[in-house]
Amino acid sequence: MIEFFQVHKAYQLGKKSITALQATALQIPTGQIYGLIGHSGAGKSTLMRLINRLEEPSGGRIEVDGLDITQLDAAGLRNFRRRVGMIFQHFNLLSSRTVAENVALPLKLAGELSKSAINKKVADLLARVGLENHANKYPAQLSGGEKQRVGIARALSTDPTILLCDEATSALDPQTTGQVLQLLAEINRDLGLTLVLITHEMDVVRRICDQVAVMDGGVIVEQGKVADVFLHPQHPTTKRFVYEAEQLDEAEMAQNLAEVEGRILRLTFQGQATYEPLLAKVAYQTGIEFSILSGRIDRIRNEPYGQLTVAFKGEKLEEAMQILHAAEVHLEELRHE
Repeated sequence: MIEFFQVHKAYQLGKKSITALQATALQIPTGQIYGLIGHSGAGKSTLMRLINRLEEPSGGRIEVDGLDITQLDAAGLRNFRRRVGMIFQHFNLLSSRTVAENVALPLKLAGELSKSAINKKVADLLARVGLENHANKYPAQLSGGEKQRVGIARALSTDPTILLCDEATSALDPQTTGQVLQLLAEINRDLGLTLVLITHEMDVVRRICDQVAVMDGGVIVEQGKVADVFLHPQHPTTKRFVYEAEQLDEAEMAQNLAEVEGRILRLTFQGQATYEPLLAKVAYQTGIEFSILSGRIDRIRNEPYGQLTVAFKGEKLEEAMQILHAAEVHLEELRHE
């Protein structure tokens, strides 16, 4: 759906050029939820705003559904932007208009539908986001989650094929964040939209995204399927995000492991293997001893996963590792005996 061909962006401040995005190649598949994660200043917002040309690229080419949008004139760009909805961090609702009027605004500006058709579409959109009883309220009368639902309904009003979500949950509490993420997942599933989601929270990526790109200093430092990036991070920036999400302290972990005897491995289980008593079976078959030092069981989107840090002792450790390999358990050695 979206493809970047060596796209880069620099801002000119007087005689100084500030690079916000270095030459980037990127592919976002149709119908997926694609996460962009990075700390402030990483370049993720610049990258997103290039997708609908709210920012003009300094070089390179951007194709959306096969259309080279870098070549569009003003009229072509207006037509293209109707296909791209946008959800903002701070909602960007008009305080002087009701919920229904905020959702209807893009339709009125387009001038293609009658008043009755607009009213029906607005009613359908408010029902989709669970606000059918709030049509005549004003933004000041809504909670943060309700305001974001209005923003989502407004973004859907022009029947877009792409939905850009700029920190859509960072202003919300954890429970409301979960509800909004569930709504976005339902929209992706029901309407087949391609979602691009900016966040600085790895937990948001884990819960909703299919793929993720990790950004640092205007560069995509790591990208791939969420399960691969989350469970087996390679770049230091990615590891920091994962450790922050799991509330782990790398230095404290290393100190704790130094006090433990044996060969230490990190075991990663995915799918049904997460719930199988594999360690008990291996211990029974080989006679090895093991101590679980840390672990977690959770889900990436709808797939369960588990990660255990385990200290092993015994003569048949290689045989035990072969059994775990055969059960499709990923093994990462943290320390040899």
